[in-house]
Amino acid sequence: MNPKWAKEFGAAITICDADGIILEMNDRAAQNFAASGGRQLIGSNVLDCHPEPARSRLAQILQEPRVNVYITEKQGVHHLVYQAPWFEDGCYAGLVEIIMDVPQNIPHVIRD
Repeated sequence: MNPKWAKEFGAAITICDADGIILEMNDRAAQNFAASGGRQLIGSNVLDCHPEPARSRLAQILQEPRVNVYITEKQGVHHLVYQAPWFEDGCYAGLVEIIMDVPQNIPHVIRD
């Protein structure tokens, strides 16, 4: 994965093009999705990795690019999922998905 800093970053980063074709995954994403093929998912469609209703929601985001953020829980671990469009030369090019673990007791800080 390029840039170099993203390869071993502590959150899963998956990048797809505007058609949903997976272009890149960092080490954490490959590990997270190992049971589904890991890096072998590169070149496949991200929609094929999602069951309904997530598949339809993601298809809509690919067609009408916007930020989608939510927290999910799997086996007692909370994950923040951040999906956002990326651009190349000002043109919509696809989505970036970042998934990171969220501690149980995360502090909430209000700054003025």
